Amino acid sequence: MNKRNSVFVVDDEPKAFDVIEAHLYREGYDLFYASSGQDALNRLDAVEPDLILLDVMMPQMDGIEVCSQIKSDPRWKHVPIIMVTALNSKQDLARSLNAGADDFLTKPVSGIELRARVRSMLRIKKQYDALEATLRLREDLSNMIVHDLRNPLTNILLCSSLLSESGLDEKSLRRLQMIAESGRELNSLIDSLLMLAKMESGKMILNRVEANLNQLASTVVSQFQALADHKKIHLVSQLPTQYQGVLIDTNLFHRVLENLISNALKFSPSESTVILQVDYPDEEVSFDSLSPRAILRVIDSGSGISEERKQRIFDKYEVGTLTTGVSQIGLGLTFCKMVVEAHHGRIFVEDNKPQGAIFTVVV
Repeated sequence: MNKRNSVFVVDDEPKAFDVIEAHLYREGYDLFYASSGQDALNRLDAVEPDLILLDVMMPQMDGIEVCSQIKSDPRWKHVPIIMVTALNSKQDLARSLNAGADDFLTKPVSGIELRARVRSMLRIKKQYDALEATLRLREDLSNMIVHDLRNPLTNILLCSSLLSESGLDEKSLRRLQMIAESGRELNSLIDSLLMLAKMESGKMILNRVEANLNQLASTVVSQFQALADHKKIHLVSQLPTQYQGVLIDTNLFHRVLENLISNALKFSPSESTVILQVDYPDEEVSFDSLSPRAILRVIDSGSGISEERKQRIFDKYEVGTLTTGVSQIGLGLTFCKMVVEAHHGRIFVEDNKPQGAIFTVVV
């Protein structure tokens, strides 16, 4: 059974609702009425409108402010809004469109025009809902497949570990180590995909504890030391003698530092240096109104990142400089950004003079 479309009429004049109801009564819509902007905002959850007809001239909170607040809410920003007003100046039209309005009607309302515009906006909403449902289904299927990959991968890693202790010759052992390393990379990718899915759905719960970032940084550096030595890269940490406890989810932040160090090692040439730096700034220091407890920097001397890519480097599936022989999926930095912002922090990238990049995390 098809759900009837719900149309939410917001106007401080009850007679205006009566006029709209008279024009739309044969269309088969569920009509709801609010007599003020605040009343409309309070009832959005209950009404769940497919379309909003919003009067511009209302006391206390005008329609443009109401429109702006609705469009700033991720739950309702895709609901079409038709502004209804007795004003017809281009300035008012521009203000309404800038606030996010999708269409415009002038009072007195014409029944033919009202019905046509409502049908048009509801068609757009229906197309959006269908697309959203398709994308959600695809995302759910992808997450299920990724989750199901864990069992066979666990067996691969377990059997690799057992075989490494079975007295293989050196050549076979090297091949086995390559299998195990590829398995660990795949396992890390699976973890990142599942965590991203949780964070995007709002189901990721942060387990904040007071953490020693000096200790966390030292752990991550020691974890990558063998890889750095193999690539002949100097991996060092620069830590203050004193530390301040910072409330973070240590497991997630461990993954953030892993991703940043891994990227730095991937793109750094031999005989270069990668630095993990921790700093506890004075209270006077601020970043875009943030008063940070700690600042972490990962500094490399690689190929750097162009100004154009700096704007997109943290987007999902976006990669930096394309490098032959280097695996680049474009999820690591997206994961870092989501974790840092979930902690109400900030992450950004700058140039490292004369060459390379500096990734900065402010929390």
